[in-house]
Amino acid sequence: MTEHVDAVVVGSGFGGSVAAYRLAEAGRSVVLLERGKAYAPGEFPRGPRELGRAFWDPSAGLYGMFDVWSFKGCDSVVSAGLGGGSLIYANVLLRKDERWFVNERPEPDGGHEPWPVTRADLDPHYDVVERMLGATPYPLHHPAYADTPKTHAMQDAAAELGLDWFLPPLAVGFAPSPGAEPGIGLPIAEPEYGNLHGVPRRTCRLCAECDFGCNDGAKNSLDHTYLSAARHHGADLRTGHEALEIRPRAAGGYEVDYVHHDVTAEGPSRSSRRTITCDRLVLAAGTYGTAYLLLRSRRHLTGLGPALGTRFCGNGDLLTFLLKAKDRDRLRPLDAARGPVITSAIRLPDEVDGDPAGDRGLRGAYIQDGGYPGLVDWMVQGADVGDQIARAARFVWERFVDFFADAPDTNLSAELSELIGDGALSISSLPLLGMGRDTPDGVLRLRDGRLDAEWTTETSEAHFERLRKTMQRIADVLGADYADNPMWFRKRIVTVHPLGGAPMGRHQAEGVCDPYGEVFGHPGLYIADGAAMPGPVGPNPSLTIAALADRMATRLLEAGPGPVVAVAAGSPASPSAEPDTTSLSFTEEMKGHWSPDVDDPRAGELGDARERLAFRLTITADDVDRFLTDPEHSARAEGWIDVPALGGRRPVLHGRFDLFAPAGAPNRRTMKYRLHFTDGDGAPLTLVGRKSVLHGPPTRIWPDTSTLFLRVLEGHLDEEDDESARVVGAGVLHIHLADFAEQLTTFRTRGPGGAATLARFGRFFVGELWEVYGPEE
Repeated sequence: MTEHVDAVVVGSGFGGSVAAYRLAEAGRSVVLLERGKAYAPGEFPRGPRELGRAFWDPSAGLYGMFDVWSFKGCDSVVSAGLGGGSLIYANVLLRKDERWFVNERPEPDGGHEPWPVTRADLDPHYDVVERMLGATPYPLHHPAYADTPKTHAMQDAAAELGLDWFLPPLAVGFAPSPGAEPGIGLPIAEPEYGNLHGVPRRTCRLCAECDFGCNDGAKNSLDHTYLSAARHHGADLRTGHEALEIRPRAAGGYEVDYVHHDVTAEGPSRSSRRTITCDRLVLAAGTYGTAYLLLRSRRHLTGLGPALGTRFCGNGDLLTFLLKAKDRDRLRPLDAARGPVITSAIRLPDEVDGDPAGDRGLRGAYIQDGGYPGLVDWMVQGADVGDQIARAARFVWERFVDFFADAPDTNLSAELSELIGDGALSISSLPLLGMGRDTPDGVLRLRDGRLDAEWTTETSEAHFERLRKTMQRIADVLGADYADNPMWFRKRIVTVHPLGGAPMGRHQAEGVCDPYGEVFGHPGLYIADGAAMPGPVGPNPSLTIAALADRMATRLLEAGPGPVVAVAAGSPASPSAEPDTTSLSFTEEMKGHWSPDVDDPRAGELGDARERLAFRLTITADDVDRFLTDPEHSARAEGWIDVPALGGRRPVLHGRFDLFAPAGAPNRRTMKYRLHFTDGDGAPLTLVGRKSVLHGPPTRIWPDTSTLFLRVLEGHLDEEDDESARVVGAGVLHIHLADFAEQLTTFRTRGPGGAATLARFGRFFVGELWEVYGPEE
C-alpha cells in the first residue's frame, strides 16, 4: 500500500527545515525527503582522499555534500546532506534591505523585478528565524576573538576608502549559551528539543572550515536547530531519499516518486522507484532541485504558466582574491585561515537608497571577507601543486572539450573529486566574496532530460565591474595583488546562491507561485526555497529564504488540515490554464478607519473608538475576455489586510472583486470586495466592502470610486450568509491621491495582444462610467 501523510517536504535546506518544523510542531504528520546523508560533528571530510569523494554524483557512486554544476555563463556549488546549504554556507544572516524590495523597476532587458512581498511582511519572520539560529555578530572586541587579522584589514580598508563596514549577524556559537561569556572550544548547552546527532558541540575555534562542514558543531546549522526541533515534534527525516517526480491526486493532494540511495555504498546504489502521497507538498530541494522537479513533472502539473524556469540569477556572486599583501615592503598577514569564513561586510549602496554615495543607476552590493583552511589550497595561485598538475591539466582539457560540445555534462562533481590535493596557503592571501542585485534574466530548462541554464554576465556588467573595481581599491589599500577567479577570463562566475526558476508573483502570468509560495492552480503545492525568489536578494539569501518559508508555513496552517482540491475552472479564484488567454492585473491600496462593535460604516469611520485599517490588494482577471463578458466582472483579489486590533497585517486567504456589478438600475453600479482572512488567534473573518457608483454630476466620479464602505463579519462567508452573520465592526477606506497615481503604474497584462487588451479594458472602464455619470437622454 502507498504510504500517506499530511505533508511531504522535499529537501532540508533553509526552506524545507523551517517548513518541516512548523508543520510538525502543529501536529501534522510530516515526512522530509533529503537526498544526502546526515553529518554529525566529526564526520565531515577533511583528508585529501575523503575530500576526493565529498561530491554528489550518484551515477559515479559519489554521495558527498558538494554538488557542483557548470552552465552557460556560470558555475555553481550547492549542497546535498541533512541541513542542505547550511552545511556549507558561511553563516551570514542578513535581512534583505528594505528599499531593495523593488517593484516594477525597469531592467536592462526591458522587464521588471516584481517583489510581491515587503520588508514589513517579512520582519516578524526574520525575528523568529534569527532567534532560532542564534544570530550574533562576530565578537571582535572580546579578547578571545580579537586576534583576527582579516577582519581588522577589512575594517582598515573600508575606513580608508570611506565605505560602510560592519559585523553581520552569524549563525555561530561563540558562547556556550545565549548571554554567556564567549570563549573558544567551550561545550555548548543543547536546547530543550535536543540534538538529532547526539554528539557534543563546542564553540567556534576559528578554523575557517565553515564551508566544509563544522566538525565542532559550533555552526548553528539547520540539523542542530530546525531539524532537531522538527524531529522532536515527530517529523520523519529520511536521508538518502531523492524525489524524482510529482503528480496531483484527483481527490486532492499529491504523489511523490522517489528512490532511496545507499549513501554508505562505494559505488552506484539505489532502490526501485517508490511513491508516497500527501495532502500538502512543500518543494524545498534548492533552486536547481525544485526547478528540475517542476520541469520534469510539467506534464502532470497542467497550467504551470510561462514563468516556470525564468528569473534565474546568481545573486550577483563574485569571487576574487587578494594575494601577497604587504605593509611598508613587509609581509602583511591577512590569515584567511583564522576565524569563521566570513566575519565582516562592506555594503555598497543602491540607487534606490537615495544615498548620495550611491552611484546613479547601479544596484546595491556587498563585499565580505572570505576564509579557507589549508585543505583547499589548490584553488589559490602559488599553492604547492605537486602531482596535481596532470590532474588539473586533464580537468581543464575536459572542460575545454565540453565548452564546444553540443551537450556538455553540466554536473562537474565527479571531475572535481579528482582534482583536490594538499599544500599550504599563503598567510598574506584573502578571498573576497561579492554579491548583490544582478539582473535575473536567466532561464532554466530541460535539455535532453538534464537541467540546463542560460545566463550571462552581460546584462549585469555594471554590477560586476563595480564589485571588481571596489575590490581592486581594497587590494591597493592593503598592498596586495588583485586576482580574478580563474573563470573570469570567459566572463563566468561561480555562484553559491543560485536563485529563481519558479519565482513568486502576483498572478500566474508573473510567477509560478503566489507571495506565500503556493503554486498557482495547484492548491496545497508550495515552493519554499531559492527557486521562489523573483530576483536577487542582494545580501546572503539564506535568512530571507527561511523567513519566507516561515511566512508560508503560517499561511499553510491557517488553511487547516486535509487535502485541498483545486477550485473549479472558471471561478474567480482559479487561474486560467488556457495558453491563448490574456490576463490583466493591477494593485490597489486603501487606508482608513473602522470601529469594533459598530454596524454602520460611517459611524465606524468617525467614532471615538475608531482604529486604523488598510489593505493592499492585487486584482487579477485571468481571462480578460471572460472578465468583460461576465455580468459581475469578477476577478481574484490577493494581498493583505492590516488591522492592528485583529492581529496586525493578515494575509487574504481568499478574495473576490467585482467591478461595476449591476445594482438594480441602468445608471447604478457597485464595486464589491469579499476578503477572507483570520485574526491573530486564527478566528475566521470576512471583510465585505462596497463602492457605490450612482448617477450624478461628473464631480462625483472620484469620491464614488475611491470610497469603500466596509463591514467585518464573523466567519468565512458567501454573500447569501451576510445578513445572518455577526458584525465585528465597520468603517470606511479611501484611496489617497498618491496611492492612486501609483496604482495607475501597476497595470500589467500577460498573454497575446497585451496592448490591445489593456485598451479594451480602458474602453470598458470609461464606458461604464459614462453609462452612470453621462447625461440622461
